Order: sequence, then C-alpha cells, then structure tokens
Amino acid sequence: MATEDFAWKARPGQPLPADNHVHTEWSWDASTAVMEKACEEAVRLGVPAISFTDHADFTTWAFPGEKEDSSIVRVIDTHAHSGLFDADGYGECLERCRDRYPDLKILSGMELGEPHLFKDEIGALLERRTFDRLLGSLHSLVVDGQIHYAPFLFTADNAQELMRTYLIETLNMVESSDVFQVLAHIDYPMRAWPKDAKPYNANDYEEEYRAVLRALARSDRALEMNTQGPWPAAEVVRWWYEEGGSAVSFGSDSHEPETVGRNFAATAAMVEAHGFKPGKDPIDFWRR
Repeated sequence: MATEDFAWKARPGQPLPADNHVHTEWSWDASTAVMEKACEEAVRLGVPAISFTDHADFTTWAFPGEKEDSSIVRVIDTHAHSGLFDADGYGECLERCRDRYPDLKILSGMELGEPHLFKDEIGALLERRTFDRLLGSLHSLVVDGQIHYAPFLFTADNAQELMRTYLIETLNMVESSDVFQVLAHIDYPMRAWPKDAKPYNANDYEEEYRAVLRALARSDRALEMNTQGPWPAAEVVRWWYEEGGSAVSFGSDSHEPETVGRNFAATAAMVEAHGFKPGKDPIDFWRR
C-alpha cells in the first residue's frame, strides 16, 4: 500500500473501533491462529470489541504447483481443505473466551465466500447457528464455467480489465445476495496486483466502484475498511459517503493474533475525516 495512505494521524483520545474481521484456528487458512490469543491482543491494544469471522468457503483451493492451472478451484460440498465448518467447536471456543475476557465484547461471525453462488450451502450453515456479524467476500471469479481464485488471474496485460470485471461481479454479489451485513475487502485483487502492470489508481475504476457503493448503500449495509492492505483508498471512502453510504466497519482480516487491530488508529482518522464517526456503543459500526 502507498505510504501516504497511512499518513493520517489519530486525534488525541480518539477511540479505536471494533475489529469486525478476525480469523482463528477455525478457519481453514489460519492454522496458527488462536482465538484466545486474539482476545489478548485486542485487550492489549484497547480494541473494545472483536468479531471472529471465520471462513465459510464452499470451494477447494488450488495453489501454485498443485494443478497445471493453479488458479482453478473446484466446487465441492465440504468446507475447503478443513472439511465442513465445525460450528459446534467454534461456538464452544467462543464461549470460553467470553468467560475469560468479560470486559471485551466478543461477537460471533462468518466470512461468507461468494454468497451469491452458494446460497443453499450458506442457508444450511446459518440454520445451524446464529451469527452476530456476516461478511460477504468475493475471492473468486467464474471463467468459462469454472471458479478461479481471482488474484491468480491477474497479469500485467489484463489487470485493468480484470479489476473492472471483479467490481462488476461484486455488484452482482451485492444485488443478488442479502444474507451478509458487511461488504468485505472491496479492493481484494490489489493484494496480487502485478508489479509490471500499470500502477493501480482507484480513479481509473470510479464508475464501477460507484455502482457497487450505490447498490450497497441502497441495501443499508456497511462497507469494510480492511486494513490488511492495500487499504485504505481514500477516494473510495469519499465515494461511499457521496453515494449515500451510512456505515463503515473496520476489519484487520487478521489470520494471526499479533495483527488484530492493525493500522486502526490511522484508518479511523481517515474515515472520520470523510464524515464517519463512532457509534454510541463500542460494537456499533461508524456512521455518518
């Protein structure tokens, strides 16, 4: 991410927001994470609330070297590499943490991968347990009838066109699925932006961004400030406000305890400068 993105300075006494996007050992890609340790880090930083939003993915992921075309993922009826999400084990772990850290507000949650493509699977999961926070995430794109992990599709030649495709599919997800409360990491493909491609500039995709933000605002949902990077894009936050967006959620997208609440002070200052302020309760989204 650009260094100027975090040139924002927190004002004295500015409260830290809740971290609404944290992964634990119950996520298939966070085997070294420990829910209890994440709570300890939140308390140490002064993060007032934490949402454990472990993955609900209904694809098996291929990584470089595993397949001839390593971007392809095959839809299966189990939860990624780890089998069906262990909702009972997750719930027991959550309750232990709530007992151990009574002063920390601990919310349950899930990060729903491609919720518009897996409505039946997600519906079955949500029948088993109620969650406080549900994130909607687009990690993959359908190409010629197959689901591909989006970052692996990017090349120097197609980066700009593919970014537009990603945002168009994000719009489709927002318009065709109402199961999630927060749109996560709208800039997700930026994590794999090719170094030899034209440098990313949010203004090149303003029309596509605004279409997504307009639809999200109409549905009265929140836009996530994902601080794993590359984020924040100040232009997108301004467009969110201009398109009528009412709420902002902060998420570290932590996959290890030491990254809970990362860059929150600077990001909160940037968000506040664009018109969003803390809610009355620590678990509230920031609102205009």
